[in-house]
Amino acid sequence: MRNRLALFPAIVGIFAFLLLLHAHFLRLPYFWDEAGYYIPAAFDFYRHGRLIPRLTLASGHTPLVMVYLGLLWRLFGFSMLVTRAGMLLIAAAAVLGACLLGQRVGGWQVGCWSALLLAIEPLFFAQSSLAFLDLATACFTTWAILLLIEKRFWSFALAASLAVLSKETAVVMLPVVWAFLLFRRKSVGLHAWCAAFAPLLPLLAWAAYYHRETGFWTGNPQYLQYNLYSALTPLHILRSLLARLYEVFVQGFNWLLTLGAIVSLVTSRHCTFASASTCSGLLNRVRFFPPRKKNDLGAAPEDNGSPSRQEDSAQPSEFVSDLIPQFNDFVFLAVGLTMLYLLMHSLVGGAILPRYMLPAFPVFYILAITLILELPGRVARAVCGVTALCFVAAWFINPPYPFPYEDNLAYVDFIRLHEQAANFLKALPGEPVILTAWPATDELRQPFLGYVQHPLRVAAVDDFAACDLKNPPRFDVLYLYSRKWDPPHNLLLSFSPLRGFLERFYGYQPPVSANALATRLHLKLLRKFERRGQWVRIYSAQ
Repeated sequence: MRNRLALFPAIVGIFAFLLLLHAHFLRLPYFWDEAGYYIPAAFDFYRHGRLIPRLTLASGHTPLVMVYLGLLWRLFGFSMLVTRAGMLLIAAAAVLGACLLGQRVGGWQVGCWSALLLAIEPLFFAQSSLAFLDLATACFTTWAILLLIEKRFWSFALAASLAVLSKETAVVMLPVVWAFLLFRRKSVGLHAWCAAFAPLLPLLAWAAYYHRETGFWTGNPQYLQYNLYSALTPLHILRSLLARLYEVFVQGFNWLLTLGAIVSLVTSRHCTFASASTCSGLLNRVRFFPPRKKNDLGAAPEDNGSPSRQEDSAQPSEFVSDLIPQFNDFVFLAVGLTMLYLLMHSLVGGAILPRYMLPAFPVFYILAITLILELPGRVARAVCGVTALCFVAAWFINPPYPFPYEDNLAYVDFIRLHEQAANFLKALPGEPVILTAWPATDELRQPFLGYVQHPLRVAAVDDFAACDLKNPPRFDVLYLYSRKWDPPHNLLLSFSPLRGFLERFYGYQPPVSANALATRLHLKLLRKFERRGQWVRIYSAQ
């Protein structure tokens, strides 16, 4: 049994490592959906003990992350530093869980490489200090899978319950677990099945409480319309599925791991086929043998060509024999979890954000790295090393097509620009009415978000498209900014048929030209700010 005391220095070390990497971002004001929902909801709990927020529109999300932040603020004071450090602690737990799970199913090299690559993967790295729900969901989901494989069923129930309370979408893990017990653990007792169903209880309790307080089982009319009803169209489902596949297997240099795993599958000599008596499909018929056990000096057993040696090498070592069942169990859980996340987020959700797929990243990395390490040693190390370098480069390199700023350190540029804009606007005389679009509206209205010391007078528009600014409300100052990443050479919009498709089926409208808008509305440029392709323009009404 693993020495649990050894986990404490491990998580402290990982936490310190992440703090060092994020040192320049720990005091940043809140960004996008942080400012729009999660921080106001946590602030409501911190100030008034409310599980259902009133400072923002209730969305029905399970409240664990907001409660966690509220408790941290009560202990250490309300500040951006406490928030960022608190989220990095969750990220450290997720990295440690990936390390232990990888070690359990594939050996120490799999665990170490999985933990390292997860920690520096651009999406995970950017999300590590942001107060969103998906990081905590990924953390507790990873630990739940580890505990399930170790047959610690009630510990699994606790971890899975925490995952569901972090974000209700984590409930998709449970059908995979039930199938796992049915087909892979046929001899388990009643206690295992009780533990497998136990995470439903806190979710049902939350749904009942939310319904009593709001009249809805989840969300609100606008939330349900955007994330459920409007998403159930064939085109949106197809587009979402393609996007989700891209986000997991291609985006941010994940394609290097995908390609390496495919090459390993094709060339591996350690892949055998066994008959399948369950409905788990082809993947359950494939037995992946992890690397052979090394001797005490760390080298692989020598092969002197003797018949006895060759005969011994044809049989898996005791170490490998112990790992094979656990790895096959892991494949079942990892593939099932990833497939259900792909399916769920293709069917529901108006916004196609890569962070929604974050709970599938740790298991994907462990599976891919286990297969890659089946390649010849130098090749395997080269693939992992090059992937690590590319991940770090992707922190700073933006793709040549639109993407959410939160997918890498572009979110830092966004925040820095909006800090500059807020400092300029709050210094203007006469308390002018500032016309802008969300999230800048909340940044200027809510001092606790970190941009202003007192609320400014704000008028809102939905976006900066021409239709939104055709008949704007009265304003004194117009605050324009790059709400979407629009590179000079946008690959998606370089092809006229694709642009027409996006405009016809997805309502795409190009952002209004700042110069054309200034001419039409008779505006005078007061100040402009630019940072790595993002920009802010502030105009006065003449």
